[in-house]
Amino acid sequence: MRNKHNVLQIRSKVWIEAGGEPVFGKGRRILLEAIGTYGSINQAAKEINISYRKAWSYIAVMEERLGIRLIERRVGGRNGGGAQLTEQARIFLRQYGELEKDIEGIVDDKFRKKFTVNGIQGGTHV
Repeated sequence: MRNKHNVLQIRSKVWIEAGGEPVFGKGRRILLEAIGTYGSINQAAKEINISYRKAWSYIAVMEERLGIRLIERRVGGRNGGGAQLTEQARIFLRQYGELEKDIEGIVDDKFRKKFTVNGIQGGTHV
């Protein structure tokens, strides 16, 4: 008796903490990626449905706890302001993305090995 309910899927969540406080995870990754895409903290915040103030707060906390500058800010003026990711931010995002994929692969493998028995089929991450 096999149906879609027999295929189990695993979910996991990865984040980085410093001193027991969150520093970086999926939501903050999405924020930085949006800033990289739109060149604007304001536009990035709108796109991911958080306030500009919350976005600034996240950026300040990340920069403080990571000890690196993530955003280069351009003050408004005739041509408007904006923001772009620093080289350090781009490297950090790449490394974090690689870590997420590595962890998902490990979790998927363990899950399939543990749950592909007795008619229960272990799938992959969702």
